Amino acid sequence: MKSIKVTIMGKQYPLKVEDHEEEAMQRICRFVDERFKTYREQLVKQPESTVMTLAALSIAEELFEIRNTNSELEDNEEVLMERVNHSLERLLKEIKET
Repeated sequence: MKSIKVTIMGKQYPLKVEDHEEEAMQRICRFVDERFKTYREQLVKQPESTVMTLAALSIAEELFEIRNTNSELEDNEEVLMERVNHSLERLLKEIKET
C-alpha cells in the first residue's frame, strides 16, 4: 500500500492505494474536484456541503446512465449471440443432412 494525498475543493485528503492504483485514483480525484468546482461556480451562495452533495448526485447520475447503457448493450449482445448460435446450429444441421 502506498500513501498519497489528494486535493478536493482546496482540502487535502490522505488515501492509501495499491501502487498500481495511484494514477487512476489521481485521475478520479481530479475529476471529482473539477466537478465540485463547476458546481461551486454555479451555486455561489450555497454551503459547501450542498455543492458537494449536488455534484456527487450528478456524478452518480452519470454512472447510473452508463451502467444502464452497458446493460442494454450486453442484452443486445446476448440476443445477437443467440441468433448467431441458432444460425450456426441450423447451418450445421443442413451440412449434416447433405
